Parts: sequence; structure tokens; C-alpha cells
Amino acid sequence: MKDLTQGLISRQLVAMAVPIAIGMLFQTLYLLVDLIFVSRLGDAAIAGVSTAGTVSFVILAATQMLGAGTVALVSQAAGRKDQAQANLVFNQSVLLSAIFGVLMLAWGFLAGGAYVHWIAADAAAAAAGTAYLYWYTPGLALQFALVAMGSALRGTGIVRPTMVVQMLTVLLNTALAPILISGWLTHHPFGTAGAGLASSISVAFGVVCLWVYFVRLEHYVALHPQQWRPRWGLIGRILNIGLPAGGEFLMLLVIIGVIYLVIRQFGPPAQAGFGIGGRVMQALFLPVMAIAFGVTPVAGQNFGAGRFDRVRETFRTAVILSSVLMFLITLVCQWHPEWFIYVFSREPEVAAVGAPYLRIISWNFIASGLIFTCSGLFQALGNAWPSLLSSASRLLTFVVPVVLLSRQPHFSLTEVWYLSVATVTVQALTSLTLLMREFRRKLGAQPATADGAAENAVTVAPGTERN
Repeated sequence: MKDLTQGLISRQLVAMAVPIAIGMLFQTLYLLVDLIFVSRLGDAAIAGVSTAGTVSFVILAATQMLGAGTVALVSQAAGRKDQAQANLVFNQSVLLSAIFGVLMLAWGFLAGGAYVHWIAADAAAAAAGTAYLYWYTPGLALQFALVAMGSALRGTGIVRPTMVVQMLTVLLNTALAPILISGWLTHHPFGTAGAGLASSISVAFGVVCLWVYFVRLEHYVALHPQQWRPRWGLIGRILNIGLPAGGEFLMLLVIIGVIYLVIRQFGPPAQAGFGIGGRVMQALFLPVMAIAFGVTPVAGQNFGAGRFDRVRETFRTAVILSSVLMFLITLVCQWHPEWFIYVFSREPEVAAVGAPYLRIISWNFIASGLIFTCSGLFQALGNAWPSLLSSASRLLTFVVPVVLLSRQPHFSLTEVWYLSVATVTVQALTSLTLLMREFRRKLGAQPATADGAAENAVTVAPGTERN
């Protein structure tokens, strides 16, 4: 366990963010590698895989629901030096990962195809997307086990083992993708189905690697089957933190799904351009997302230890770091955004959508960084519901107007992108306002003393008492 209640916060955030960013980069490469090889199959394949890939936001929501609660409670327990509670939280998280995995398998095989056919631009894109999703479903189910183990480590301040495992899985996926998608060596291409199968095999390999690490090397939190019996009170606390965090990703899924629906009238090239632009944006966001992911354990340990001054400093430092990074990323997207699109497709119709999307949407990057940072702080404080409220506001400010705009005779795609910029800015201001209120509620009553302990701190954060 790494003690995050001592030392320079800026150094701790960077030390956490760098391996997290590397791991997230390799994780993002799953979809990018698949997209590179799938792009050779045509626009319908790109549109199909991009459409089916929106299901990954459902998995992100569910894994975030599991991971956010695990990181928050493990980090708070670690800050209080309560190893027994940290272990119990971790093992209950492992139990939840098994439950979520089974539910994902059932949904993917029973309803995934219907979802893709509903949202795809045409029959060819739907067929390609369904084949991809069918074979990727086992990998999506196994993601929960990876998140449970990785989140527990992150809560204790350890992130490098997860990074190494993610790198290995992506390297394996990169090796398998051309073989299974294009038929290299075997001369038996599986197309988009091969992309899904390559990812599933790679995720399974990652689960085995991380499980071996816990069995042989990890000592602070460990796998204890006797603690896999449901502790409903503790599970409720994990989900109380995780549900709103997962709900934020579901809101994002709704927004992206609506965009796919309203732009399908422009055909598969438009959906392909938006899909590629969205994947590129995810990759560009990785450094800032990594800072936000590092915020939760750093602030969580200090909150559990009563170091409220360091919780506030964590927020200030993270905002500065993320804003600088987002400003630089914005400049890149304003310069030559079409270069990013050409990596995946040289089709003029695809670039005509993807490049303007990146150029316009980049104006909300700094606001997005602020939203990510606020979300990490809400989780660290053990109350992510205000963050969900902020995200839900976009259902009114973005979804309703864009649906109405799409019914107008001269509707254009740029209207969607500019509306997104405006509504993300409003969401950022909402998140900041709600976080300041949360700071006053939870950090204002017990200022930290000179030696770092909270004066008269006899209680712990709500929901973190021993089960």
C-alpha cells in the first residue's frame, strides 16, 4: 500500500496519472487497432463496429459503478490504516464483478443484436456490428473482473501492475487482430467477428495475469473466498457511490446514441466519421482522464485520514494540470484535425464529418477536464450523486434541442457539434457549483491541524464504517 496522505500532491497525482494514462492508452488501442483493420473492410464495417462499440459505454457505466465504489471505500480505509476493511471491500467487489459479468453475457447474447439493428444506418452496417458484438461479449463480461482487481489496487495507491497487464493484453490483441480479421497466415478471415474474438481472447489473458499477481505478489488486499459471501450493507455502500458514477456513463451513452440516430439520415459515412472522431477524442482525453482517475485515491485517502486541507489541494492541483493539458489538446485539434481521421479512413465523405467534429468539439475540452476532475472528487468524498445530477442536466440542454433541430428542413451536423460545446460548458459550471457545496458540507466543519489530523475527528466518512 502506498501512503498518499504525505508528500507533494502534484508529484503524487503525476505518479498516479502516468501509469494510469499508459494503461488507458493501451486499453483504448483495443478499439483503435480493431478499427484500423476493420476500416479495410469498407464503410459499412466501420459504421457497424462503431455503432456496436457504443455498447462499450454501457460496460464503462457498469464497470465505473463497480470501480468507483471500490476505489473510494478502499482508499478511505487505507487512509484510516484499516487493512481489514479494505480487504473486505475488495472481496465484495470481486463478488459483484462475477454477478455483473453473468448479466453482461445474458444481455449481449440475447439482446445485443436487436440493439445494433435498431441504431445502425443500414442492414450491412447492422450485420457487421452484430457479428462484432457477439464475439466481443465474453470480453466485455470479463472486463468486470479486471476492474475489480485494478480498482482495489488503485485505492491503495498501486497502479503499475494494472498498466503492465493492459499493455500485454493490447499487444496480444494487436497480434491477433490481423490474423482473425484479415486472415493473415491462416487465409481464413472472420471480418468484424474476428475483431470481437481477438479482443475477448486478450481480455481473458489479462484477467488470468492480474489474478496470478494477486495470488503471488499482492499483500495489502488479497483474494479471500471466505469473504465472498454477500455483505449486503457493504455492497449497498459500494453501489451508493458507484451507481451515480455509472449513471454518468449511461447519460453519455444516451447522448451518443441520440447523435447516431439523428445523423443516420446522412448515411454510413457520417456515422463512420463521427465514430472515428469520437474514438480519436477518447484517445486525446487519456492524460486528463488519468489525472481524474488519480484524484479519487489521493483525495480519498486524505479524506479518510481527516486531511481535509490536502483534499482541497488535490482539487486545485488537478484542475491546473488538466486545464493545461486540455488547452494543448485543443490547439492540436484546431490545427489539422483531418490528420487524425486519415489514420483510419481516406474516404472524403468520412473526413468531411470527422475533421469538423474534432475542430468544433475541441472548444469544450477544458470544460470537460473540469467535469472529470469534479467527478473524481465527488467519488473520493463518497457522494457521487451531485455529479450524476450535473450529467443529467444535458438530457434537457442537449438531447431535447438536438432532436427538435434534426426535424428542421435545413438541419446540419455542425449544429449538433456547437450545441454540444455550449451544453458541456453549462455542465462544467454546474459540477463546480455542486462540488463547492459538497466541500462546505464535508470539509468545512473539521479543519486539519498542523500535524495533519482533523481536530476532534471521531467519526468517519458516511458509508465507510466497518461492516
